[in-house]
Amino acid sequence: MNTLSSNIFAIKRYALHDGPNIRMTLFFKGCPLACWWCHNPEGIDFSSKILFLAEKCLGCGECVERCPEKALCMTTEGVARTGDKCTSCATCVQTCPVLAHEATGKSMSVAEMVAEIKKELPFFDQSGGGITCSGGEPLCQPESLLALLQACGRLGIHRAVDTSGFAPTETLLQVAHHTELFLYDLKHMDSTIHERYTGVGNDLILSNLKTLGDNGHAIRIRIPLIGGINDDAKNIRATGAFVAGCKGVQGIDLLPYHPSATAKYRKLGRRYAGAALLAPTKEQVADTVEILKNYIVDVNIGG
Repeated sequence: MNTLSSNIFAIKRYALHDGPNIRMTLFFKGCPLACWWCHNPEGIDFSSKILFLAEKCLGCGECVERCPEKALCMTTEGVARTGDKCTSCATCVQTCPVLAHEATGKSMSVAEMVAEIKKELPFFDQSGGGITCSGGEPLCQPESLLALLQACGRLGIHRAVDTSGFAPTETLLQVAHHTELFLYDLKHMDSTIHERYTGVGNDLILSNLKTLGDNGHAIRIRIPLIGGINDDAKNIRATGAFVAGCKGVQGIDLLPYHPSATAKYRKLGRRYAGAALLAPTKEQVADTVEILKNYIVDVNIGG
């Protein structure tokens, strides 16, 4: 367990919308999808990098002096980084007194993750909560994910995996043996439209969902509701009908789109494909819930 590590871009304590009760959510870096509306853009890339936030910099030069690779220098516009020298060791992140340097990911061994999880055991015990592995796409780091889930199982911790379902079926089923609940995303029922807005078709995703249910695993469906993309009645009815035909589905969580990730994209220097997307109105959300309840009784807004 000690030799395996994961690239993690965030750990959220006291999470209330990533599965039942009070949870710790660990966000794994790297995702094979490129959803226009992704609200965790720092989790898309598989590799980590160091961001420099010039507006925070005091110009003290401490990071320049401490950089072991001599990859930093002071300029009239602040600290400059030499890309081919920087190894993303995060010494500058740890050094800067005003957090002007920020890492988009951190390598953590399974043992280190378990040590952090153990700190939350009293909350899990009191609430019946546990851990949720999210991302990015946690199934893209299968060996360390599996080791982490196994370690938490030995501690009697409830385990959930939040996934797009776009992963080898064999990997998904291996992970399923050590997972109490899947939070499974469904973005669109039309594979061509799905590929247009996420970069991949949905054949494998839908097939994996049925396979999970057929093998007796518990699932909650998550639907990001995006105005003008997947909120039309035809797609919602098709989604409800498909889900109703899948075993193991306990309910649906409807996640209305909001543009709150705009600042993240700006900080990362990434183009935000979802900048012009529409947040559904309250009436549209209510109409969607009513349609879905014709197929699944348990439909919630939010996680």
